[in-house]
Amino acid sequence: MQVTADKTYWLEHAWLGTHVEPGVALDVDADGRIAALRTDTATPPPGAEVLRGLTVPGLANAHSHAFHRALRGTVQVGSGTFWTWRDFMYKVAQNLTPDSYFALARAVYAEMALAGITHVGEFHYVHHAPGGAPYADPNAMGEALIEAAAAAGIRITLLDTAYLSSGFGKAPEPHQRRFSDGTADAWAERVTALKPRAHARIGAAIHSVRAVPADQLATVARWAEEQRAPLHVHLSEQTAENDACQAAHGRTPTQLLSDHGVLGPRTTGVHNTHLTDTDIALLGGTSTGTCMCPTTERDLADGIGPATRLQHAGSPLSLGSDSHAVIDLLEEARAMELNERLRSRTRGHWTAHALLSAATEDGHAALGLPDAGRLEIGALADFTTIALDSVRTAGPLPRLAAETAVFAASAADVRHTVVGGRHVVRDGAHTLVGDVAAALSESIAAVRG
Repeated sequence: MQVTADKTYWLEHAWLGTHVEPGVALDVDADGRIAALRTDTATPPPGAEVLRGLTVPGLANAHSHAFHRALRGTVQVGSGTFWTWRDFMYKVAQNLTPDSYFALARAVYAEMALAGITHVGEFHYVHHAPGGAPYADPNAMGEALIEAAAAAGIRITLLDTAYLSSGFGKAPEPHQRRFSDGTADAWAERVTALKPRAHARIGAAIHSVRAVPADQLATVARWAEEQRAPLHVHLSEQTAENDACQAAHGRTPTQLLSDHGVLGPRTTGVHNTHLTDTDIALLGGTSTGTCMCPTTERDLADGIGPATRLQHAGSPLSLGSDSHAVIDLLEEARAMELNERLRSRTRGHWTAHALLSAATEDGHAALGLPDAGRLEIGALADFTTIALDSVRTAGPLPRLAAETAVFAASAADVRHTVVGGRHVVRDGAHTLVGDVAAALSESIAAVRG
């Protein structure tokens, strides 16, 4: 990723982790990091770029399946379940090629930048050609995603996913063959050939306990441990998965992962919706993270995960947009609190500051980028500015800008996005992708079939 020469931004209001500070000058060095922060700067210094509104660290989307963006609208017709939704998803997955996936992901990541997202965790499992034959470059699909992120101006952690079975040791179904490397050892060999870049990190994922046989879970966990890489896993999203795991192994998915060394502080369980008390204690006690994806969980009628209990037990929380029913990390943050209010009939489970932390610093940490997600000296100069004068955000006092952003603003209120000190979104327009809506329409039409 290119970095800019030294420059200064003047932030009308800045969220500094615990409070909103008016008048902050932020210097960026030639490496795209924050070189200095100066508060009590009432007016912009000469030559500074002015960012009016509330500037927060760049948002981290900790769980994405980029091609699911092509399902938006289509899968909202009629009724159904997660399992009927999955049938639509498979049809789109069969139409992807490296070129069409690059075009689609570039547009999706540009939409993320417009929403203030500077870093995406891409849970990637469409590895091979339809039918399962590898491409000439076995990592052609993953490389397409890495290059798409660069073209859209954001960072990516490619969570290359082991997906070996249709369910607890059964062979992949025909539409799943392109997901599978056959064995976890073959998966590890392929993934090792992927190399990080300035804007890209390589991580690992276990699709689910359904999709990776129990005797191969440790292989994936060992690879992540040796690479010091983040490891993510879909966990207990559906009660049917829990029931099948109990039938196959006599224990819950969380207990199965624990038995095979998968849990730990570099591991994040995605969804963590249907958990027992023992599961929660295992996840919290090992500092295994939880990525909540509330807009997808409600769209698919998955249920409401025990986020407060998980956090109290010691599981750090992050947020993702998953199936991209919407791409709006502010809505994800708001929904996590509002879901808990509906469940408990009490308010105030997280402060706005805690929810912003989940969307920024904690999300970056879950993706293996601990030097991002904060406005402080030495951190990556990745930040986004939210308008405080839109029809949604006008009125509250500036000192309540964090509350305004979390509980009233939306992705449409993002005014600027800066990555590595470079403006990727300026005044609501993407600087690298000229017409994001047209790019989305064209790329989705190409894979819809």
